[in-house]
Amino acid sequence: MSKQKIKVVISDLDGTLLNSDHTISDYTKSVFQELHKQNYLIIVATGRHHMDAMAIINTLGFPVYLVTSNGARIHSPQKELLYSFDMNGDSVKSVLALDIDPEITTVLFKETVWQTSKNNSKLNAFQKDLAYPPQVVNFAELEDFNAIKIFFTHDNHQKLVDLKEKILESHLDVFSHAFSLPICLEFMDKSVDKSVAISKILEKEGFSFEEAITFGDGFNDEKMLTSAGIGLIMGNAPENLKEKLHHLQVISTNNEDGVASYLSLNLENIGKKHKKTKA
Repeated sequence: MSKQKIKVVISDLDGTLLNSDHTISDYTKSVFQELHKQNYLIIVATGRHHMDAMAIINTLGFPVYLVTSNGARIHSPQKELLYSFDMNGDSVKSVLALDIDPEITTVLFKETVWQTSKNNSKLNAFQKDLAYPPQVVNFAELEDFNAIKIFFTHDNHQKLVDLKEKILESHLDVFSHAFSLPICLEFMDKSVDKSVAISKILEKEGFSFEEAITFGDGFNDEKMLTSAGIGLIMGNAPENLKEKLHHLQVISTNNEDGVASYLSLNLENIGKKHKKTKA
């Protein structure tokens, strides 16, 4: 795929556009502002909730398309809701009725709040201003199980793998799932995926995946990485993702401004103004 044919830039947030402080560096902002001036279509696709993600992308200084909750929501650059798909409440209830290790933090993404089984300081650190507030609840007493996404986190990856297998035993045809990080397991409706949502945007704007370059670091990025004309894996991505997508190039890490560095070196008219390190 010729880099000269790239018209669309698509990026994940955590572990990709964001550094380990969960912020976008000034250098990355400057490169993306130049992309915007050069009329590239820019799409941010994240597992985060839209309220949380909007607070972050506002710091870019210009409007972008936003895909959130791994594809369950699409917002236009004008922040208009273009697409919305929720999980089936009865299916969510049946998952939460399983014998889930109490050490695992369980989260339901709702429209204006995320309901969690316990306060998790590591999870709270992903938000700088808590634009999307947490609410500690007892799921055994919950009445409304409609949700955008179910999220589980634990420092022990194997505990999450075991939970994934338990849930899929009876929900294989209902949910899709992904490890956005080794410590983060996410379940969505079967029809939801970042790549599906991105396709809707590309069709609306008259582009194809072949004209897109994508950046990601998690298994929830897999389909968008493999669908694009150029798919690039972050240096900080899990080794098993790099091995699975061994045909894709691995670039610098998120803490090295890997996305912006690659773009400045490889996209015409961007690098002339924004030189940094080799990606």
